[in-house]
Amino acid sequence: MSGPPADGVALPTRLTELTGVRHPLVQTGMGWVAGPRLVSASANAGALGILASATMTAEQLRSAVREVKSRTDAPFGVNLRADAVDARERVRIIVDEGVRVASFALAPSRELIAELKDAGVVVIPSIGARRHAEKVAAWGADAVVVQGGEGGGHTGNVATTVLLPQVVDAVDIPVVAAGGFHDGRGLVAALAYGAAGVAMGTRFLLTSDSTVPDQVKARYLAASVQDVTVTTKVDGLPHRMLRTDLVDALERSGRVASLLRAARHARAFREVSGASWPRLVREGLALKRGKDLTWSQVLLAATTPMMLRASMVEGRADLGVMASGQVAGLIDDLPSCAELVDRVMAEAAATLGALPGVPGGALRDAR
Repeated sequence: MSGPPADGVALPTRLTELTGVRHPLVQTGMGWVAGPRLVSASANAGALGILASATMTAEQLRSAVREVKSRTDAPFGVNLRADAVDARERVRIIVDEGVRVASFALAPSRELIAELKDAGVVVIPSIGARRHAEKVAAWGADAVVVQGGEGGGHTGNVATTVLLPQVVDAVDIPVVAAGGFHDGRGLVAALAYGAAGVAMGTRFLLTSDSTVPDQVKARYLAASVQDVTVTTKVDGLPHRMLRTDLVDALERSGRVASLLRAARHARAFREVSGASWPRLVREGLALKRGKDLTWSQVLLAATTPMMLRASMVEGRADLGVMASGQVAGLIDDLPSCAELVDRVMAEAAATLGALPGVPGGALRDAR
């Protein structure tokens, strides 16, 4: 269950008011990483923990939601794939289990947003362009997460400092900044741009509450900013990750080798997820339409879950890839989620206090 506030300082924003969390911080829904232990620890620390569901079956999702609820009474969310063939079944699970927030890596349809909102669920899609934010806002989304090019995993090429103010000026709903955040100074900077909070993936991955194997965490901690790269060789789309010997080998691989590797991983993912071949084909069709991909790129997309699983679950950094934000090069420790949130809020307080002309009432005592 949730304990006392992680820190005496509170910084209420439209995000905290909307979701009911104590602090304007979001732990993102990272596949194979954001499971019940990390999500409940983030929620208990006062952040909005997001459970990653794309790598789960529907029944695994229900079980994971119930496990989080057994560990915390704080609000949390579930990340969904809007293009999944069983998206509505997963929405029903969220509604039935009383989950507070639904987040999406791809823009959900107007109908899906309406269905969730009618059930009292807060809808927060992640977007990478101003026009996408305007679209989901017009469809009724409650807030948006805006990820700039510094963010880990699938990413764009526009920096957060350029994208964020565009979106803040374009929509009236709360905007959460993602891509390049790991401390209290970044939180204050995002708020100055008009954001209602920040979302952090790599920083929460590198905590003692994360289930990522120690040897993989060590690879992240040893990385410099220059060791984080963007490649299209994993799934055909720009993907930010740690540079490793495997990534370098993928960069050198030809089209035929890439497709053969993707076919092997598609078969392996089917075995792990229990998905049938018809379901994988249907999801491939949806992905092809949603992102205007070639069939080669669709097949390559099947590579990603298993290559991430090899590192994040099995600890095989030599066989898997490690999605990473650029901030990995700035992180050198593994605090608990509670310690991390304490630190970020204390740094935010100190940063605000050091700004000339900022009134002392900008921060208040949570107690």
